[in-house]
Amino acid sequence: MKPKIILIKNAHIVNDGAIFNGDILIEGEYIKEVSDSISAKSSDVHVIDAEGKYLLPGAIDDQVHFREPGLTQKATIESESKAAIAGGITSFIEMPNTYPQTTTIDKLEEKFDIASKTSSANYSFMFGGTNDNLEEILKVDAHNVAGLKLFLGSSTGNMLVDDTAVLEKIFKSTKLLISVHCEDEATIKKNFEEYLDKFGDDIPIKYHPLIRSQEACYLSSSKAIKLAEKTGARLHVFHLSTGKETKLFSNKIPLKDKKITAEVCIHHLWFSDKDYDKKGTLIKWNPAVKTEEDREKLWEALLDDRIDVIATDHAPHTLEEKSNVYTKAPSGGPLVQHALPAMLEMHHKGKISIEKIVEKMCHNPAILFQVEKRGYIKEGYFADLVLVDLNNPWTVNKDNILYKCGWSPFEGTTFRSRITHTFVNGSLVYQNSKFIDVKAAKRLTFNRS
Repeated sequence: MKPKIILIKNAHIVNDGAIFNGDILIEGEYIKEVSDSISAKSSDVHVIDAEGKYLLPGAIDDQVHFREPGLTQKATIESESKAAIAGGITSFIEMPNTYPQTTTIDKLEEKFDIASKTSSANYSFMFGGTNDNLEEILKVDAHNVAGLKLFLGSSTGNMLVDDTAVLEKIFKSTKLLISVHCEDEATIKKNFEEYLDKFGDDIPIKYHPLIRSQEACYLSSSKAIKLAEKTGARLHVFHLSTGKETKLFSNKIPLKDKKITAEVCIHHLWFSDKDYDKKGTLIKWNPAVKTEEDREKLWEALLDDRIDVIATDHAPHTLEEKSNVYTKAPSGGPLVQHALPAMLEMHHKGKISIEKIVEKMCHNPAILFQVEKRGYIKEGYFADLVLVDLNNPWTVNKDNILYKCGWSPFEGTTFRSRITHTFVNGSLVYQNSKFIDVKAAKRLTFNRS
């Protein structure tokens, strides 16, 4: 069968720290040519005139919760991956705290099987660590699995790894990249009991960042980093939320050489504790959204490269669940559809360059996880591409939200930038708010020795 050929012309191509005007030729799944000008050499070529739109590599989201299996009333791999490609995210890495948990090889492969049949975006999964599954961890193939996820706080089921000896043994034994959720459980429990005694179940949401405090985050992050330094493990700290934690990370060496890296999420860059009065439990996350000062310090660390990656921690719950009182309202919210538009809005506000957005959402996740042939616009790479119109405003509302849960913390927000086209493995899967060929996704592979 002859491979399909697509020619994208007249785009502002954003790649590797530069923006240049040019054309892209896609043949089959791959980028065949990147040049100032490419001519269609036959009538079989499908030409798309970008008309000066910006062409970005597809974003790689290194932390999502798509809730399948077991929690499909909130989301499915099918529903959330479609929302992702509408938001310019062409690859995702999903977390292990589903039901059942992804803590055995059999359960991991069951999730890969679901994704192979239903995902619209390229996919991989984290394997979950517990206090008693080291034998299973050692079976994981590092070429075919994104990495290992450890909950050092705020876990579900039995996934809290709180046995110090076990934790050190895992760090010493695995060559997998270890991603961690860092909040100190003892500190949180003490704070929670104090506010529960004072208010009962209906604790005002504004106290969430005091319960899940800066101290809880820093204590856990610093311990994880010390253990990584002691054992030589490759450590990636998820969703930093405090300014104090940013001091634990370095920008003195290139990302490819770092053994300890960090991520920040959209909500911690956008919201602050001043938004709790308006948004309530809709912006209840773990770790909590904290102060304006914390948010500013996170931006500083992101821009000076102490923080390496921007992700979503997409974690949908039903609106009914989120509408409960504090103690019964779950933490987490949906973000994959709106993450890239939110960052482009920050570009419009002068906060970050488009080149830096691409670095943190496309290039760096590919480098950090050693994803094969993705994250860049390069000849020979998979054609995961996103066309963006920077001047095509739209407002988030119930009618255009694609998450299965049907709500967004960005409802009512007007974004000036719009994703107009998304390509996954060379297939045009999304164009002008319509899904086209949504079965082009592939399992991510990893270039690791």
